[in-house]
Amino acid sequence: MSQRLDRVDELLRQEIGAVLARSVSDPRIGFVTVTKVEATPDLSQARVWVSVIGTPDERKATMRALEHAMPYVRRLLGDRIRIRRIPALHVRHDDTIERGTRVLKLLDDIGSGIVADPLATDASSTIGESLPTPIPRLPREGDAPPPEPDSSIQVPSAPEKARARPTRRGTPRPKVPRRDDDGGRSGKRPRKPGPDR
Repeated sequence: MSQRLDRVDELLRQEIGAVLARSVSDPRIGFVTVTKVEATPDLSQARVWVSVIGTPDERKATMRALEHAMPYVRRLLGDRIRIRRIPALHVRHDDTIERGTRVLKLLDDIGSGIVADPLATDASSTIGESLPTPIPRLPREGDAPPPEPDSSIQVPSAPEKARARPTRRGTPRPKVPRRDDDGGRSGKRPRKPGPDR
């Protein structure tokens, strides 16, 4: 995704949140936070992710009211921001906050040693039990002996590792002696002519 589209998404998120807070007076729209906007590259469509606080029935009513209010919000955005095209806005419910809260509650329950029944439907039917403390398993009589190390695998010694220098792709490159000025092979690098001292 391009940086320009990211900036447009952030601008739309801020402006939609401001319009919903100041200019939309529908009583069905309660506590709404615009968490994210995802516009298509041609700016024809945009998904508006919102987080809604309330009961499930209140959330459904708020989502219906928001869907109904989006054409009005789009018209107001045309007066507030200057971009090539104001996209058609489609509202989506963002439940990451609820999921995060649920995960934090589960972690808190695990930390306190209480595990809820995963099949229980309500909080009154959960039965807490203490979690066992994990310990490493000790060897016992009758256990199979640990496997012997494989002797067919040869580990190179330190001088062999130093001679085989890896290339960028990880394959060793053989060390080739350099050529001197006469075309012969020698291990020395030819000296560059320098100023007389």
